[in-house]
Amino acid sequence: MADGAPTRSQILEASGDMLKWQVYAIHTFPTNGLGPVMDNIGPHLEHQNKMEEEGVYIAAGPHWADDEETWEGEGLIIVRAKNLEDARKIAEKDPMHSSGARSFKVRPWLINEGSITIKVNFASGKREVS
Repeated sequence: MADGAPTRSQILEASGDMLKWQVYAIHTFPTNGLGPVMDNIGPHLEHQNKMEEEGVYIAAGPHWADDEETWEGEGLIIVRAKNLEDARKIAEKDPMHSSGARSFKVRPWLINEGSITIKVNFASGKREVS
């Protein structure tokens, strides 16, 4: 590759036959402590469920603190979107963001590597994701 930052085209070419799934990561942060976050948790979770049902959300959830036991209000949402502007509009509609309880940053993310295993037991209805 040439000097300077690699371009999208160069990265896609270098990725060969990899997945090349363009998604968007919404990193979300409390703006004024956990009080406003907890005040908006109900509408936020209802919104999350709606976006999941509509097929917009790929994955979403909280980031634990480094002690892996407590939560400081941060989260991550991975969405399907046409482009960065569309992903920002999706983020703005979340009640956490529209209320001002959290701010957010959206980053384009190209998924190339990884795997997921889903196991469904028909008799018991148990589900496992690993």
